Amino acid sequence: MFNDFFKKMMGSKGDNSRDVAKKRLKFALIYDKLEVSDDTLNNLHRDIVEVISRYFEIDQEAFKLDIRRSDELSALIVNTPILSAKHRNGRADV
Repeated sequence: MFNDFFKKMMGSKGDNSRDVAKKRLKFALIYDKLEVSDDTLNNLHRDIVEVISRYFEIDQEAFKLDIRRSDELSALIVNTPILSAKHRNGRADV
């Protein structure tokens, strides 16, 4: 489920080893600080996709979930392409 997310955090072909190590450390520190387990992230991913899918057709393969941290707060970033709104009673909900 998090393949793209983990690939991003582990680095791409264009990244040098220093950048890759820095991303890995940042990733580990964020999740350690928040005490978020892989199971929790997987469950959260599944639940968010389920809820959004009630209202929109989404590209589940492109769905991305990220946690970003600054000095003052942490933010959950959800990014997914919306393909279309689901219709109820012959009209769009949005």
